[in-house]
Amino acid sequence: MPDVTYRDLATLSEFAEVVELERHIWGPGYDEVVPVPILAVTVLRGGILIGAFSGPRMVGFVYSMAGIKHGKPTQWSHMLGVLEEHRNDGTGRRLKLLQRERALAMGLELIEWTYDPMQALNAHLNFTKLGIVVEEYEENVYGTSSSPLHRGNPTDRFVAEWWIAKPHVAALTIRTGDVADAARANHAVAAGEWLACANTDLALETPRLTVEIPTGFTDMLSRAPDLALEWRMATREIFTTYFGRGYRAVDFFLDRASGKGAYLLTRQA
Repeated sequence: MPDVTYRDLATLSEFAEVVELERHIWGPGYDEVVPVPILAVTVLRGGILIGAFSGPRMVGFVYSMAGIKHGKPTQWSHMLGVLEEHRNDGTGRRLKLLQRERALAMGLELIEWTYDPMQALNAHLNFTKLGIVVEEYEENVYGTSSSPLHRGNPTDRFVAEWWIAKPHVAALTIRTGDVADAARANHAVAAGEWLACANTDLALETPRLTVEIPTGFTDMLSRAPDLALEWRMATREIFTTYFGRGYRAVDFFLDRASGKGAYLLTRQA
């Protein structure tokens, strides 16, 4: 396989390649693509659009647009898409780091985006490899999605805050220690071939607590949609409860062997 190369995208033909890649990654019937004219005008006015290429073929991209938060300029990262065969080779992480470089060159401090908190591998990338924090949970933020990846499940999302000039992000040293001493807000327990959410505790007052999720949520959406919905509603209640009481998510621990991961939440001073 050829080495992956990266470059900023600036032409209409490159934008059209991005649109085709959106359709391929998000699946047949997906009609919520960002079209060429929107890519063109947002890049013209401060957006960042970087493509990853294996030979001449585009295999991934990251796209963000200029934003304002609390009166300060930011980037809102709307899409990170990578073909399946490149999802474990570092392509996604490299695209994000290049996005960070471009934003720092603009004098920015913050990039934000949404992601599904039930997607364990995305959580692993976002927390462990990039160093995000999360203190905002949005319920069904995109409404009913036409993507087969979502299967009618509510599009609840974390809002990731990536403070790109912070020392721990610059040094890529993210870990906050293990979670052995953290209280558990729930347990992921065996339920046939899947894991179910059990023993939810919404009354914890400890400085640190964990929230467990299963891996393979996309597969669960298609093969066990009722269980996927139970997970969605249970974790929605957990996260909104604890975020509302001053906690935020600061790390994620992936346990591939057990088929689950755990968010670490800490109470803000």
